[in-house]
Amino acid sequence: MSVLDWIAVDWGTSSLRAWGLDKSGTVLWEEKSDRGMGGLAPSEFEPNFLDLVGAHIGGAELVEVIACGMVGARQGWVEASYRAVPCLPLDPQMTEAPVSDPRLRFRIIGGLSQANPADVIRGEETQIAGFQALNPKFDGVICLPGTHTKWVHVSAGEVVSFQTCMTGDLFAAISSHTVLRHSVQTDDWDDAAFAEAVDDAVSRPEKLAARLFSLRAEGLLSEQPAGRAKARLSGLLIGAELAATRPYWLGQAVAIVGAGGVSRLYASALESLGATPTLAAGEAMVLKGLAAARALDTKDKS
Repeated sequence: MSVLDWIAVDWGTSSLRAWGLDKSGTVLWEEKSDRGMGGLAPSEFEPNFLDLVGAHIGGAELVEVIACGMVGARQGWVEASYRAVPCLPLDPQMTEAPVSDPRLRFRIIGGLSQANPADVIRGEETQIAGFQALNPKFDGVICLPGTHTKWVHVSAGEVVSFQTCMTGDLFAAISSHTVLRHSVQTDDWDDAAFAEAVDDAVSRPEKLAARLFSLRAEGLLSEQPAGRAKARLSGLLIGAELAATRPYWLGQAVAIVGAGGVSRLYASALESLGATPTLAAGEAMVLKGLAAARALDTKDKS
């Protein structure tokens, strides 16, 4: 029977995931929780983590835990400092969280920072390292779509520069807290409308604010289906993002690392503009990156 060697953790704002691994890197178990960083006080992190994985560690003498994500934010368990780019995505010197349970050693991977223009990454550095572990010769741009989409230029194994776009946040806010909430609340989708909106926004990004209200007006005047309006809203926002980040993806090798649905939207938009992105699953890259951090830590001790 395989014996637990360490625990990999991805602790974000709204969720917590943990994987138990043996010395060979085989995943022995996986646990998930909705107890994300956003709902916890510093004193609540350790008990919530033990509630999730305690049954798996039993009477172990010491279990190494390596974590990434917002658990290391200023409002998290303990702040894991940023490192300025250009630099490697991972640093073997991780931040240790205060624990009372003698079975735990819990360390957190730090984020990356950029002075000009000011920007930060926390959590995505681990996905970048995971992608690099599988693609060690990749030079180009890694797009990490999500609430805050990251465009990251990597070369010779280092993160050179990056840019964050709040496109996911904007979509959530506009579709739930503006007049457009009456027009886009549906699970339906229209691929053609999405593609048209991407092209429109890339060509005329300065028209974005006006184009957004037209979604409401067309619903009132011509009964535009909600699925078409929703797809157009997404296409307008992603298209405006692609117009702003053109220096990152134009003429570059591009990899998209993220969840399947949103990654496919970005891939479709980029392909319509002549790019040929490679896709990689975000969760798998997190685990690969955490394993890379563990390997760095082991190497650093040897």
